[in-house]
Order: sequence, then C-alpha cells, then structure tokens
Amino acid sequence: MTEIKQQEYDLLNEIARDSMVTQANLSDHLGIAVGSVNWYVKRLISRGWVKVSHLDRTRLKYDLTAAGMKIFTQRAMLYARDSLKVYSGYRQKAKALALELKQAGIQQVYLSGEDEMMDILRLTCLEAGLQCSDSPNDCILEVDGAGYRRKL
Repeated sequence: MTEIKQQEYDLLNEIARDSMVTQANLSDHLGIAVGSVNWYVKRLISRGWVKVSHLDRTRLKYDLTAAGMKIFTQRAMLYARDSLKVYSGYRQKAKALALELKQAGIQQVYLSGEDEMMDILRLTCLEAGLQCSDSPNDCILEVDGAGYRRKL
C-alpha cells in the first residue's frame, strides 16, 4: 500500500466531504497553516489523488480521483481492521475475567469507569450473567492499562 501522511489523509477526508471547501476552511478544520494546506494539496494533485477545477477567477473545486478514492478507502479499511483487532483483544480479556468471576461464585459487579473499554466489559458481564451494580460495595472492576482487573 502507498504511504500516506496523516495530514494528507485528513485533507482527502475533508475534500471527500465537501469538494467546494476552501484552503482557508481546510486550514481551520485541520489546524494547520494555509501555506501547509497549499503544499499538501499540490502534493495530492501531483500524486494524482486530487484534481482541481476552476469554477471562476476565485473559486476552486477539489475532487478525489479514482486513485485518491482508492488510497482514502484503503486507509479507512486499515483503520477499521486495526480497530477490530483492538476490540477483539479487549473482548477476550473481558470474557476471561467474567469467566474467572463466575467460577469464583461472584454474581454482581460494580464497573468503575465510563469509557469504551468499560462498555465492552459491561456487555461481556451481562452476557455472562453477571449483574452490574450501581453500588461500589460489590466486586469492583476497573481498567488496568490495556486490560481489566478486579480492585481489591
């Protein structure tokens, strides 16, 4: 796969969303200088990923080419694949913890935290038949780095 910098991908994304976007708008949306936007847009054009049309003296229209759409789509697919790998890893860790708790006779847990990792743990606990309590008096579970742990 062709290497693409994050700024280039972000520009492709913005252009895909609005072909009439200005370089000033791109600068604002992406938090980079207009001069940098101009440099990156020229680079995208030279790579054949974006084409530019003059609508009038002051207005430009940017469009992704087929090659640009391919690069954009490949990057999005890689992101989705990597995200699924991360989700799968958390899910396996949550299942292992839920099984361990069930084998220890624990039926009710308190989940300490509110983020995506805890959402995965919450769903896994419910699937395993563990009740999620609103009270921290029960078995307390929390995020521990890239996994989960029982707070003692």
